[in-house]
Amino acid sequence: MHEMTHIRERVAQFCTESGVPGYVAGVYRGGETEIAAHGTADITTGAPMTAGTGLLFGSITKVMTTMLVLQQVEQGRLDLDRPVVDYLPEFRLAEPGAAEKILVRHLVTHTSGIDADLYFPREHYLEGLAEQCGTLFEPGQYVSYSNGGMNVAGRLLEVVTGVGYLELLRRDVYEPLGLRGAGDTTAIGHFPGADGAARPTTMFKLPDTWAAAGASAIGTVGDLLTLGRAHLRADNPMAVKTYDMGVANVPAIGMGWLLEDFGSVTVLSMSGASPGGVAVLAVVPALDLVFAAYGNDPRAFALHNELLPWLVGQHTPVTFRPLPAAPAEDLERYAGTYRSQQLRVDVRVVDGQLEETVTYEPADADQEAIFTAFAGGTVTAPPHRYAPVARDLFAPAGLPLESLTGYSRVYLVSYLGDEHGHPTHRCAGGRMTKRTPR
Repeated sequence: MHEMTHIRERVAQFCTESGVPGYVAGVYRGGETEIAAHGTADITTGAPMTAGTGLLFGSITKVMTTMLVLQQVEQGRLDLDRPVVDYLPEFRLAEPGAAEKILVRHLVTHTSGIDADLYFPREHYLEGLAEQCGTLFEPGQYVSYSNGGMNVAGRLLEVVTGVGYLELLRRDVYEPLGLRGAGDTTAIGHFPGADGAARPTTMFKLPDTWAAAGASAIGTVGDLLTLGRAHLRADNPMAVKTYDMGVANVPAIGMGWLLEDFGSVTVLSMSGASPGGVAVLAVVPALDLVFAAYGNDPRAFALHNELLPWLVGQHTPVTFRPLPAAPAEDLERYAGTYRSQQLRVDVRVVDGQLEETVTYEPADADQEAIFTAFAGGTVTAPPHRYAPVARDLFAPAGLPLESLTGYSRVYLVSYLGDEHGHPTHRCAGGRMTKRTPR
């Protein structure tokens, strides 16, 4: 497979230049599989990164959770268009009546509106939702990447099957597909220090209350390639577009997958963050192609974003929809405070740009400790400036627009509004915050 020569060379160069300790990438195409590994899986032990190294899948688990939900639909235990509370009557949110509106379908398409992206309890997940978490929007109104929705789906699966989530995952996904699971050794996440040198994470994984969203599943890059191959078939219901907000910084949604057009082909993708690690799985059915990779430092995400379009481009021309363009408008209409659970974003106008200050407001000391460890020890950041690109769309100031292609458009910020065009929601990183009244 000629592509692997470039991938091996680029991975080695990137790790040397960036300080990322280790990286492993694999490609499946047309019946052939190759994996390239470089560097160190754990700088404490010195264990090398290899094709057999185990790694946390992170949010790629959401693909498997959706597979489990659809299996139960096929067996008649679940109906995508029935309310979740029909099966899980204890499901409640802090807003009375909100949970009753959420359908099973909303959980696996990131359209539930559940405001729980930073909710990290160690136990009693559903009970805490009812006490602490409301909604960001009406179910089906928008897309907002939803850890909360997937975690509710995990509990729903446990109730309708009578089997714990992790055992169900092993029985109904890992074993039928032949996934290996734990590797020869296990990669540990790392974070860049102030001097740029990588340091090991202090927390290996998130609590098991997040298992269905991505805390606990582990396997090799080869396992990810096998998982991706299960989604190459043309009649895959998870690859059917279910929702598209039509904004530049949020891709269309299937079920469990994000759908992005790379020119004439559609790429099914999901990335997965773990404490100090980032994985990616991308499937291109039209090319019989699967790409999977993992780096044990968040800086590796840049290499994921580089290698995927390059790889697709070896087989078909890759183009992306041009960004909309429009003259600058009254920026004061965006100024204000936007919130989600435990997160506050203050937006003001400065020198013809928007300046955002993001503040983490932890619900309690335990959740703060978990999130701080997950983020690598810091959850504060200086204000950031965003320059207007078009109506309701902004880019990081100083970043060339031509660099914002494919998944790098996640760095854009968009605003969505009511029927009068007044901004009511801010969308960044695929996640919504809701404007609070002045």
